[in-house]
Amino acid sequence: MTSVELITRLHEHRMWSNRQLLNASEALSEAQLRKVFKIGQGSVWKTLLHMLAAEYVWLEALEGNETPLMPGDREGLLPGNQQAEEAIQSFNELQLKWEDVDRRWNTYLSSLNESNLDEFVYKVSTSSQKGNRLGTKRSDILLHVCTHAQYTTAQLVNMLKQLGRTSLPDSMLITMARQENRE
Repeated sequence: MTSVELITRLHEHRMWSNRQLLNASEALSEAQLRKVFKIGQGSVWKTLLHMLAAEYVWLEALEGNETPLMPGDREGLLPGNQQAEEAIQSFNELQLKWEDVDRRWNTYLSSLNESNLDEFVYKVSTSSQKGNRLGTKRSDILLHVCTHAQYTTAQLVNMLKQLGRTSLPDSMLITMARQENRE
């Protein structure tokens, strides 16, 4: 397996895992979606928005936009602020936007090649080094998006468990692989 194939496989897993999370969260009431937790982004809703925004922003950066913002995020912060939350009003809208971002990711990943993995991608930070233009290897960003998704998935599964969900999403790569082998 080449580096590009491995990175693409990790992103396939990220997208599959996100669908598991969305499916598990879809049946939640509005109160459950917005129930406050002292983990992650503070609620299932805010955590889902954060995951989507991170994937959107990093894809924009990989495509050359050094100052990417999630639509509706006028302050340049990842979701968690009021303006970002207002950008997506419903769970259905969230799912549709995520499907669009996934399509864009698949197109981007299909254009990757071994030679561009070591190129530097520049992005103005909206987090710990806010306002600074930082360069990062394309391969590191591609891996970061996947590890960030796994980290945040664990927080979201914990929230679902605290909400009393007994059927929790299985987000393990091995589960995805075995499911593919059965199909």
